[in-house]
Amino acid sequence: MPKRRYLAAFLMGMMLAVSPHPAHAAPALPGVGASDARSIVNPDTPPWSALGRVQTALGGRCTGFLIAPNVVETAAHCLYLPKTGRYIQPGDVHFLRAYSRGRYAAHARVGRFLVPPGYDPRNEATTAAYDRATLFLDAPVADKQQTLEVAQALPEPETPVAIGGYEQDYQEILIRDQNCHVTAIVSDQAGRPMIAHDCAATRGSSGAPVLTRQGDHWVALGIQALANPGRGGVAAPLSQ
Repeated sequence: MPKRRYLAAFLMGMMLAVSPHPAHAAPALPGVGASDARSIVNPDTPPWSALGRVQTALGGRCTGFLIAPNVVETAAHCLYLPKTGRYIQPGDVHFLRAYSRGRYAAHARVGRFLVPPGYDPRNEATTAAYDRATLFLDAPVADKQQTLEVAQALPEPETPVAIGGYEQDYQEILIRDQNCHVTAIVSDQAGRPMIAHDCAATRGSSGAPVLTRQGDHWVALGIQALANPGRGGVAAPLSQ
């Protein structure tokens, strides 16, 4: 089992990798750092074809990915409405698989979604390890071969990983950083494990999978949840 570091004050100082509402431009993008390692990727090629844009009727945008033809994983905070203190209605959430410049391979509405009961969007630092939501679509949008396998255990530090998403400065295309690593297994303030990485990803990447290659296939280790003030971020693991 990888050793953990505890986030404590560090998590308090981190920024959400995305807001479900439009944000004002910042001088420096959290999660990207001074040297931008991101590049454009073709959303029709694996493993990126499992990704799509999670879009709400209120204009919110995040990233999500398929773990079954009609099941999507994303970040729970993308579905929370701070003004009302409630989650958005499932029917107001759409998934656009392999979205690029207004076109997409398939579209479906969300019929229902589940958020772990331990997640509290008003107390992110303590419950960030549960910042994930499972969306059940009203129709399949892919074949089984176009979905991602979910990891059954936490990764070791230095595991090579990649991350891609629909980020605030490139909302219409999918961009990625595929030359990065797990840096540590850390914990939220309640002591639950999270995956720290040095991938460049900013607002809009919330809900994106942290991917690693195992043999001839890709596996999703976690869900992007938080971005560092500099390069890198922290993901909620899928193995818990």
